[in-house]
Amino acid sequence: MTQVVCSHCGAINRVPADRSLLEGKCGKCGRRLFEGQPVDVPAAILEKQIAKSSIPVLVDVWAPWCGPCKIMGPHFETAAKQAEPKLRFVKLNSDDNQALSARLGIRGIPTMILFREGKEIARVSGAMTSADILRWASQHG
Repeated sequence: MTQVVCSHCGAINRVPADRSLLEGKCGKCGRRLFEGQPVDVPAAILEKQIAKSSIPVLVDVWAPWCGPCKIMGPHFETAAKQAEPKLRFVKLNSDDNQALSARLGIRGIPTMILFREGKEIARVSGAMTSADILRWASQHG
């Protein structure tokens, strides 16, 4: 059984091992659990993703005014298409979620943080290509 948090409504979904995660839909809102692109989530849903997901969660902390963030955005999306559902890809807008960004100790953006079983296991700052993102995640995941 894999536990997956919906990036849209925050509902916790249990997906049996014999079912494809890519085809799974949220039992609450009906949206696909994995869409092949990262969802920009609010703090409450990100915290639930980190605490309750069975799969590792890769967070891109960004801001709309950040040039390197704009450059990395499409690469993060491409990496999500290639790696989901082995990894959950989400984005956190640091401007809209300043309290959580501060608690996470964000000092520069873009910053990626990899979480597993509720704990931070790796962090890197600076724009990366999709190949670099996938390589970095696999080295730490």
